[in-house]
Amino acid sequence: MNHAKYIGMDVHQATISVAVIDGTGKLIMECILETRAVTILEFIQGLHGSLSLTFEEGTSAAWLHDLLKPHVRELQL
Repeated sequence: MNHAKYIGMDVHQATISVAVIDGTGKLIMECILETRAVTILEFIQGLHGSLSLTFEEGTSAAWLHDLLKPHVRELQL
């Protein structure tokens, strides 16, 4: 059984649009989060399985990378 989850984030100043797919490519969740460290970490820590995450390079990329890297198996910009 594959418990992999793939997370894509579209990061903006006030909000982050998030989509999560499973190992088969099925969309399992979409949501909008506040761009706040505590909110983002609560979301990530609520997911189970092997997590891979991607988001585009932008003004928030450095702090978001540093915040999330310890909580995911793979992080790509």
